[in-house]
Amino acid sequence: MGPQTRGTQVLEPGEPADVGMSAERLARITDHLEAETQDGDVTSASVLVARHGKVILHRGFGRLNPHPDSPATQPNTVYLLASISKPVSVCGLMLLVENGKVDLSDAVQRYLPEFQGDHKDQVKVWHLLSHTSGMPDMLPENVELRRAHAQLSEFVSGALRTPLLYGPGTQFAYQSMGTLLAAEITERVSGNRLRDFLRREMFEPLNMKHSVLGLDGLSIEDTAIVQEDHGDSEDSRRWGPNSPYWRDMGHPWGGLHSTPGDLAILLQTFLNGGDYSQFRLFSPVTTAAMTRDHNGAIGAPWGLGWALRDSLVWNYFGNLGSAGTFGHVGATGTVAWADPVHQLIVVLLTTSSHRRKVLLNSISNMAQSAVVDV
Repeated sequence: MGPQTRGTQVLEPGEPADVGMSAERLARITDHLEAETQDGDVTSASVLVARHGKVILHRGFGRLNPHPDSPATQPNTVYLLASISKPVSVCGLMLLVENGKVDLSDAVQRYLPEFQGDHKDQVKVWHLLSHTSGMPDMLPENVELRRAHAQLSEFVSGALRTPLLYGPGTQFAYQSMGTLLAAEITERVSGNRLRDFLRREMFEPLNMKHSVLGLDGLSIEDTAIVQEDHGDSEDSRRWGPNSPYWRDMGHPWGGLHSTPGDLAILLQTFLNGGDYSQFRLFSPVTTAAMTRDHNGAIGAPWGLGWALRDSLVWNYFGNLGSAGTFGHVGATGTVAWADPVHQLIVVLLTTSSHRRKVLLNSISNMAQSAVVDV
């Protein structure tokens, strides 16, 4: 546990005017989310906006599931985050990098010797974190594995065997399987399951008390239920995003459960340069490395785990923030980002994948336009 650094901010309630924000413009966010949930396009949504360490908007909208007697959504309702899980999982690996147990410039084969095939000896650990390793997003047998309720270890075996799609470092292609291999390195080097490692080394010391990879005692019924196009199908019930199998697998590319409040703590930790309250998660050098572009040579901006404002495949952080804005989005209708220039944090978790592009970007723009004192 390190000392609290000068300028470290701990999230606490505040008023918009105290941090240079317009209450009137923030009200556009609540009006918009109330309309979305009342119309039924979005079943559940929870939003948090914070600036300079002050939480100035934190509300829930709608209900946990479509049933009229379902409990109302709370400000800190638990959601399945989908791909926001990726940068959180990468944090586990970066803790090992800081401890000298993993080197980002090492070949992946040093830690995963079964990773064999054409050009695989050229894949560095950092390629896995910046989506430039050549790994596919999903395995060719992804659906078959899910239908069979395959264990996560079977996905790992498939990822170790699957051919690369291109030479490492030469192209960008978003890849969940790269995150899976990064997590496998974390597990082998640490000797712990990733879910246990993250809980002990990050969630508990940061007081992210509602965050868990997989379920580990969390009841699905107490979480926001993902809206599915074919939610009544047998496949959806057996291995869809609301199934016990998928919720508890603990897959590092999409299996994290959390709340707006917990994610805001992690984002504030990065804005603080790695510290939160009396706990030091990372060095400021590490947080800077994770949130700067590592793909300049191929023109596909991405950090280590974190997406950036100008990352090619995501445009959900709004159009008005600084180029240093970092965060991630999830296919279940979730987004979390922080703008270090304006010291602004936005977390919006919803249950609607089909509304995510227009909704997440719109809310992000509304929050950015509420800044009236820079």
